[in-house]
Amino acid sequence: MNGDWLLRGRDGRLSVYLPSGDAVLCRAELGPGGPWEASARKVGGDQKLRPGPAVGQGPDGYAHLVSWRPTKPGEAGLVHSTHFRPRLAALDWVPIGHPDKTGDRTGAPAVAVDGEGRAHVFVRNKGGGVSMVAQKEKGGWDPWRDLKGSDVQEDLAAVTGESGRVELYAAVPGGLLYWRQGEPGTPPVLEEAVETPVRPGTLRALATSAGRTTLFYTDDSGELCAWRPGGKPVALLASAGPGPVSAVRCELDGHDCTLLAQRSSSGRVAFAAYPTEQEAAGAWWTESGPQLPSDARVSLATDENDRVVAATLSPSTGRLLLTRRKDEPGLALEAWREA
Repeated sequence: MNGDWLLRGRDGRLSVYLPSGDAVLCRAELGPGGPWEASARKVGGDQKLRPGPAVGQGPDGYAHLVSWRPTKPGEAGLVHSTHFRPRLAALDWVPIGHPDKTGDRTGAPAVAVDGEGRAHVFVRNKGGGVSMVAQKEKGGWDPWRDLKGSDVQEDLAAVTGESGRVELYAAVPGGLLYWRQGEPGTPPVLEEAVETPVRPGTLRALATSAGRTTLFYTDDSGELCAWRPGGKPVALLASAGPGPVSAVRCELDGHDCTLLAQRSSSGRVAFAAYPTEQEAAGAWWTESGPQLPSDARVSLATDENDRVVAATLSPSTGRLLLTRRKDEPGLALEAWREA
């Protein structure tokens, strides 16, 4: 999944989203704090999907999912589904078109939801730039828009700031691009580019203060870096493993902190925390839990009591493991348990 696949719904229940073959599956807590549903449910009906779906969540707690689906030989189109509550069935997949009107899959989509609950879907187009389609305020979808850019790599990182405005990051050869909405309901504008080596498939964005978001990525040397537009990228610490990090803001011992998690090269989950937007304070990895399959990914969220929850999920096994922060100082975690 492109995006955080462990989400807290508006009823306090946690849910996870898992790509599985030609479908997206969902499992949810039966009540806040568990236990979990015994088996996963298919999202959006029986339509067959292509690999690489995306998920995003708005301030209303609704999950928005986007995926490619085959339409005819050699062609595909994007579809969207909304999941209002973890225990309810998600809406059926609805076609939202193609950035180039017709053609095959052009890249992995990304989705962010603005302060009014409108989904914004981004995807690379056949020209190598970025296109976007957004929900209208009163239902339906606006026309596709070309947001420009060139040589954009497949993975995109969409995020909603504390202001409710949508932002987008993309990697290009030797650098990063950044788009931002000037006003709610307007298309994001390409505002900034920075030269930096970026390892493909490692972008993850997080709202870190009023008016600012932070992009985390791994550079060519294996350093995990943080970049906020208007400044220069900062090397934070050596990446624990090859994939993207998951990130969440949380309170640790009375301080606003950013917590990062990543499957390490050893196969375990590595955690690192530091005061939000204070990369100079330093951070270091601490590993936790059992060894995981090479395809396992990590996601972070906070539960109904604002306690940090970490989940790992392996597409090859479907095994879901979770842990929560203990009610004690520091980042002490409960034993990992299978849901």
